[in-house]
Amino acid sequence: VQLQASGGGLVQAGGSLRLSCAASGRTFDRGTVGWFRQAPGKEREFVAAIRWSPSSTHYADSVKGRFTISRDNAKNTVYLQMNSLKPEDTAVYSCAATPRRFNSGSVYYPNTYDYWGQGTLVTVSS
Repeated sequence: VQLQASGGGLVQAGGSLRLSCAASGRTFDRGTVGWFRQAPGKEREFVAAIRWSPSSTHYADSVKGRFTISRDNAKNTVYLQMNSLKPEDTAVYSCAATPRRFNSGSVYYPNTYDYWGQGTLVTVSS
């Protein structure tokens, strides 16, 4: 499985971006896809995840109400719509996936995921 993350860029505070995570080699028809981010000098942190069965979405407290994760099964792509961006959202964002089923509490941990895409840089200017 290969994951391709895209959509990063430079945006002013209050602006929006939509990140995409496209999969090849395997369809997103089960398991979980998550987004993580890592800012300079900081540890990688969970941002959002979407599960197929049972269907559910999960968000870090810092992005709730501003970010939305969604999927397009036909395009085998997961999106992260980011609104009301803040300078503290600046980071390299990476998507990850696993076809395995875990309880919902596992979506927050990087070692849950089997496949990782390269990161896409999001820079929010103040």
